[in-house]
Amino acid sequence: MEARTIAIPAGVKIALGQGKTVSVTAPLGTIEADFSHARDISIRIEDGALSVKAEGQERRRKAAMVGTIAAHVENMVTGVTKGFTYKLKIVYAHFPMSVKVQRNRVVIENFAGERRARSARIVGDVKVTADAEDVVVKGIDIRSVSQTAANIEQATRVKSKDPRVFLDGIFIYEKGEGM
Repeated sequence: MEARTIAIPAGVKIALGQGKTVSVTAPLGTIEADFSHARDISIRIEDGALSVKAEGQERRRKAAMVGTIAAHVENMVTGVTKGFTYKLKIVYAHFPMSVKVQRNRVVIENFAGERRARSARIVGDVKVTADAEDVVVKGIDIRSVSQTAANIEQATRVKSKDPRVFLDGIFIYEKGEGM
């Protein structure tokens, strides 16, 4: 039987909901995740810690699922206590691009001299700030923060040109904890 325990730090409240739903609350906010897809895995709160256990046979796949769920819960705890920050660098050679945040989109204008503006979707409750050189993505849910940063990076992907020559784009250069 495979098992992992996650210590619950002071100031963090973890609640188990209907059908393997885990809710983590702390000063920065609340994150919920649904693990109902994980069959033969039990999630319990015992002695001030959250335990994730696999029951039955088929050790490899269940051990991987236990590790994945435990890592997700650890990221949720880190997110509600410290938060996550991704930094992206704006790089251009000839055509100075401008990056603006408009509601739930990041708009990139004048990328490689293009007339049409490119845009990237902001996922979830994430704060995005842009200045002349950097784009900073902050939030408590690592899945939303990383997906937003990936959307921004993919919006400036160069197609049908040699990427060794055309180095323009917006690229992730730092990932970390803390807001």
